[in-house]
Amino acid sequence: MVDVIGKKILWAGKFLRCISVTYRDSSGSTRSWEAFERVSCDGIVAIVPVTAEGETLIIRQFRPAVNGYVIEFPAGLNDKGETLEAAARRELLEETGYSAEELIFLAEGPVSSGSSSEILTVYLAKGLKFKGIDQRDETEDIEVLKVPIGELYDRLTLLNAQGKAIDLKIFGLMELAKKYL
Repeated sequence: MVDVIGKKILWAGKFLRCISVTYRDSSGSTRSWEAFERVSCDGIVAIVPVTAEGETLIIRQFRPAVNGYVIEFPAGLNDKGETLEAAARRELLEETGYSAEELIFLAEGPVSSGSSSEILTVYLAKGLKFKGIDQRDETEDIEVLKVPIGELYDRLTLLNAQGKAIDLKIFGLMELAKKYL
């Protein structure tokens, strides 16, 4: 039986901690693995926002970990005690200035299971209304891009050619969202 038999914190920061996970593999051998966990949150959300005009909102955000701008869907951490749906609504408003009349659950799963315990929950946001951007986190450098869904992949190719990294989740999440459009 494969199972985790222990965890040890190697270091902890303000937002992340690195852990050593001890587990028993299928042959019965005890092994260890290094991973990281989020501190002070219960999950991560991503939002696929779609306007009534058939456009999606993507963001261009500076990400220090990759030393560059990344094109991605709005996303963020939920606060302890906050529901994932509430976090999705808050992050959509903070990062794009839009609120959603309707959130539709799309998927949930690990983001990078080889290195992290993070579980991402994704929603499709419909019935968007622009409210204005006045609550953005001061650490976020974000530009909102409104792109017709039919032109999304061509725009992503162009942005990538301009040196912008593309979050690969955009491709699959957009296809998943299309089932509800």
